[in-house]
Amino acid sequence: MGPIDPPARLLMGPGPITVDPRVLRAMSAQLVGQFDPWMTDLMTETSVLYRQVFRTANEQTFLVDGTSRAGIEAALVSLLEPGDRVLVPVFGRFGHLLTEIAERCGAEVHTIEVPWGEVFAPEVLEDAVRRVRPSLVAVVQGDTSTTMCQPLADLGRICRDQGALLYVDATASLGGNPFETDAWGVDVATAGLQKCLGGPSGSAPITLSPLAVEAIEARKHIEAGIREAADEHDEGRRRGTRIASNYLDLAQIMDYWGPRRLNHHTEASTMLYGARECARLLVEEGVDNAVARHARHGRAMLEGVRGLGLEVFGDTAHKMTNVVAVHIPDGVSGDAARAAMLDDFGIEIGTSFGPLHGKVWRIGTMGYNARKDAVLTTLAALEQVLRGFGAPVTAGGGVGAAREVYADA
Repeated sequence: MGPIDPPARLLMGPGPITVDPRVLRAMSAQLVGQFDPWMTDLMTETSVLYRQVFRTANEQTFLVDGTSRAGIEAALVSLLEPGDRVLVPVFGRFGHLLTEIAERCGAEVHTIEVPWGEVFAPEVLEDAVRRVRPSLVAVVQGDTSTTMCQPLADLGRICRDQGALLYVDATASLGGNPFETDAWGVDVATAGLQKCLGGPSGSAPITLSPLAVEAIEARKHIEAGIREAADEHDEGRRRGTRIASNYLDLAQIMDYWGPRRLNHHTEASTMLYGARECARLLVEEGVDNAVARHARHGRAMLEGVRGLGLEVFGDTAHKMTNVVAVHIPDGVSGDAARAAMLDDFGIEIGTSFGPLHGKVWRIGTMGYNARKDAVLTTLAALEQVLRGFGAPVTAGGGVGAAREVYADA
């Protein structure tokens, strides 16, 4: 076996994406001890940066070591006690994931659903929250399985009026779509690096409102061996059940990231370097500018696939900026065409899940790949692959339509 030498790929699927080279450089830096003053300063800087990314003043903004799913599970297992009532609006695969994780927490889970390719109207959400009266509403913002982006501006107010906390999974949307933690009244939000943030999977940014912190602190338990006398006193005053996961216990992780620096786990230093660089680059660009960049290149890809004669899936008025789904043309093998894109051009695009598996392709324009050359190259390659499968396409139609978007911009 030789050293690792990955093939050259342009990752234009729904994620992961091609990592920004600047993030890779940051991740090549040498480790220092997890409680070295330089390291704890870096952790503090990372919190400051992600407050800007999430658009929040929340003190408790940090990283969960693990993929984006670790962030989701940390949020739900730390917020939910057995028997708690939860409402999950489901409009794609990842709403079903929130449902399953909440069920594993022992919660009483209620769901509402719309067909894949649609989103929920505010009045539908408000009616459901009034009817179910949950302690927590858990919703995905951008579900890459359908490419839909759920509007959230009204949901925080609805939850607050009904006494519910609001958790949002922003894994696929943060950094490429508008997200306003404080302005929208979001109590907890989690994300991943491998989409619009331009990094690798393995670190999950999270932010917690004071109300969410209060709910989690009520269940706080500190491990024997690092527990102090004051902790013993506080332990007897807790009113909630102990958080079921040790590793994903946000009460303990807050103490690890906070001034107390209470030992919990060994920080994934290399991932911290990468996550900090992802946030630093986004803040340097300007969050609004990054969202506009994703919108511009996403629009170019949308019009480009239309220019090839492909039918776009779902409600495009509520489509995420950073990924588009298209119906696979009749007579074309979706998997074979994807293999040809990879084998002949080194470009990866995705299929989908459940009822959409084998029926649509999902093409991403996110993070480092939300750029003109990546869009035009992908459209040119897709045209050639479609021609090879006998699909009727307009010569140069995809690239031409995308170029018109760029000219207008």
